[in-house]
Amino acid sequence: CKILRCNSEYVAATLHLRGPGRGTAFCTALRSYSLCTRRTARTCRGDLAFHSAVHGIEDLMIQNNCSKEGPTAPPRPRPPAPNPQGFESLDICDYERSFLYKHGRPPGFQHCAAFGDPHIRTFHDDFHTCRVEGSWPLLDNNYLFVQATSSPVAKGSNATVTSKLTIIFKNMKECIDQKVYQAELDNVPAAFQDGSVNGGTRPGGSSLVIWERSPGRHVEIRADYIGTTIAVRQAGRQLSFSIRAAEEVARAFTEEQDLQLCVGGCPHSQRMSRSPRGRGRVPAETARALCREMLPVEDVYFQSCVFDVVTSGDTNFTMAAHGALEDARLFLPDAKKLHIFQ
Repeated sequence: CKILRCNSEYVAATLHLRGPGRGTAFCTALRSYSLCTRRTARTCRGDLAFHSAVHGIEDLMIQNNCSKEGPTAPPRPRPPAPNPQGFESLDICDYERSFLYKHGRPPGFQHCAAFGDPHIRTFHDDFHTCRVEGSWPLLDNNYLFVQATSSPVAKGSNATVTSKLTIIFKNMKECIDQKVYQAELDNVPAAFQDGSVNGGTRPGGSSLVIWERSPGRHVEIRADYIGTTIAVRQAGRQLSFSIRAAEEVARAFTEEQDLQLCVGGCPHSQRMSRSPRGRGRVPAETARALCREMLPVEDVYFQSCVFDVVTSGDTNFTMAAHGALEDARLFLPDAKKLHIFQ
C-alpha cells in the first residue's frame, strides 16, 4: 500500500499555498491526491490511513468548492526518506505538519480552561465549579505539567480563585530544553523563568515561543512541536488558563497521572453549585445585569460570571468569563460546542 506516498505528494504540493488566491492550485492538488488514492485502492483496501485520506479528500473538495473534473498536477519528486521517528527531519518540531505528512489529514484538537472561582471546562466539555484550595494539577502528561494554586476569593468564603500558575514544558531532545513558565497575581511575565522567550538553542527552539498580547495581563505560549497553544490571563484578582492541545498530546499519560482537572474535572468532593445561597456581596440581579453586558448568551460562562460577581463583589470577574469565552472561540475545534448549557 503506497498511501503514504500519496499523502506526502499532497503535502508537498499544498505546503506553500496561502491566501485567497490559492483556490485553483489547491483544487488541482486535491484532484491529484484523489487520483493517487484511486491508483492504490486495490492494495490499500484494508488500510485505515487510506480510508481516512479518501474521506478527507471528499470533505476538502466540498469545503473548497472543487469540481471532481479538471486538471491534475504532475507527480512531484518524492520527499526525502523519513528518519527513524517517521517524520521528515525538517518537520520534527512542527507537529501539525508532521501529522499531516504521516496521516494525510490534520490532527484533532481539544480545549480546556480554568477561570474565575475556578470553573473548569474539561477536554470532554464537562463543566465544574470547584472549591479547590492549594495546588492542583490541571495537566500532567508526557509533554506538559500545569499546576494551579488557589486561595480564597475573600476572607471567610468557600470560593477560591487561581493565584498562581506553573507550566512546565518537558524536555524534547530534538526540539526544546525543559522550560518553566510561572505567573502570579500582578506578575504575568512575557518570558520563561530563565528569562528566555523561546525553547532554547536546539534546532527546534523556535517551535516554543511566548507572545505578549497585553502587557502584564495576557500572554500566549505557542508550542508548535506538540501542536499546543496556551493562553494565560489576569482579570481583577485572579488568573485564568486556556489550552488548545492536540488530541494525541492530551491523551499521552499513564494511570499514575490520574489527577488532572482538565481530564476528569474536579473531584466530586470539591464541586460546588453555581447557585450561591444566602447573602452575596452583590445582589444577584445586579450581577446578572453586569454579566449580560459582556456575555449576552446565558450559558455556563454567564452563570459562572454571575456566581463570581455575587460571591466576590468584584466586577472584574465579568472580564474573566469574557476572556475564557474568547479563548474558547479561538481554541475550540468545533464552534458548535462553544456554548454549554446546564
